[in-house]
Amino acid sequence: MKESLKMCGIFLSNDLIDRVLKRVRFSHGNPTQALEFFSIIGKRRGFYHSPFSYDTMLYILGRSRKFGKAWEVLVEMRKKDRSLITPRTMQIVLARIAKVCSVRQTVESFRKFRKLVVEFDTECFNALFRTLCQEKSMTDARNVYHSLKHEFRPNLQTFNILLSGWKSSDEAERFFGEMIELGVKPDLVSYNCLVDVYCKSREMEKAYKTVDKMRDEEIYPDVFTYTSIIGGLGLIGQPDKARDVLKEMKEHGCYPDTAAFNAVIRNFCIAKRLGDAYNLMDEMVGRGLDPNATTYNLFFRCFYWSNDLGSAWSLYRRMMDSGCLPNTQSCMFLVRLFHRQEKVEMALSLWGDMVGKGFGSYILVSDVLFDLLCDMGKLDEAEKCFLQMVEKRQKPSNVAFKRIKVLMELANRHEALRNLTEKMAIFGHLNYGVDVNGEVAEMESPVQQFC
Repeated sequence: MKESLKMCGIFLSNDLIDRVLKRVRFSHGNPTQALEFFSIIGKRRGFYHSPFSYDTMLYILGRSRKFGKAWEVLVEMRKKDRSLITPRTMQIVLARIAKVCSVRQTVESFRKFRKLVVEFDTECFNALFRTLCQEKSMTDARNVYHSLKHEFRPNLQTFNILLSGWKSSDEAERFFGEMIELGVKPDLVSYNCLVDVYCKSREMEKAYKTVDKMRDEEIYPDVFTYTSIIGGLGLIGQPDKARDVLKEMKEHGCYPDTAAFNAVIRNFCIAKRLGDAYNLMDEMVGRGLDPNATTYNLFFRCFYWSNDLGSAWSLYRRMMDSGCLPNTQSCMFLVRLFHRQEKVEMALSLWGDMVGKGFGSYILVSDVLFDLLCDMGKLDEAEKCFLQMVEKRQKPSNVAFKRIKVLMELANRHEALRNLTEKMAIFGHLNYGVDVNGEVAEMESPVQQFC
């Protein structure tokens, strides 16, 4: 790699390195090669990696559970410029640790940053709480907050982070009360968190009273406030009233966005009133708002559970014609429906769009696709899709490879099997797994080397 970089003659700017690492991150590229590339460039005279490059490299290493290597990068950052290690950097590293380590180990890792960060202040503690809220549980975040609150001074952001994820209105009210006691004045985000938890708890009367209190304090509801109310009305079975909220928003000078429309559409989909849901999507377009993948997924979910392949395929074609690319969830609804009804051509058409336009998770979708192709005896198609994945530097799962291997052996296609085996060897003998977000992770043990 070092010699190739010397010979290529390309000027390696920070912008180029940022884009290369970003591509590695989103294509789930090889973390070891990425680190080698990162290190070679970093050793060039007069070159300094950007904060974005450092954070992206740490994310790649954390996702692949290479915590020891991540620590080495952090130490290097401290030597070069400690200001590069920000609360955002901390959160990137802690989030990956929290996925596979205990709360205690996550907090211990957090304390190690005291030696690295220039100012170990409230923003650093907020990064920890945000990590725990996202990767662990609100109970864990609450317990850690109470154990650490004497070591720092909580601010508005601290309470907004801790208020944002509660499902229990009692817990949210306690934190809101503590916030007031400490002299921290709630803002729009604080009130929105409280309204949201009331709506999710189906306590609409409390939600409306909170909105009235906001107005009394001259804190006016925004799109998020109204979207929470729309969701709450849907939970109590009042989709028509939720639709009326869209008109109420406009009267108060607050115009609904795509998320607000999606919330109303979701209510009608849950009520199995797809005609009203489609009308709302048309209304969105009429107002100049583009439906996004989430909008379409609301319908795909309904069609999947009702086994309505025709409507799902028609909606997919409409989605592609509108220029809205499906996400992984869209692809999974569709490919599972194709598998259920043994529609090989449709599945291959979806796969072709994925390869051509670069959307969706190849790894997750390919497992279902290979199952379908193998079930239907379509070995040529399975081989082609397999090779397309490898060309995209995406490793097919071992389960899919073994199934194709067995069928090729039975069909005496030894040369094709040898070719596929060589392609799989490119990825080495790594133990790959899929985490809860559908991301591919190279598992490294023990994870405690950083923790």
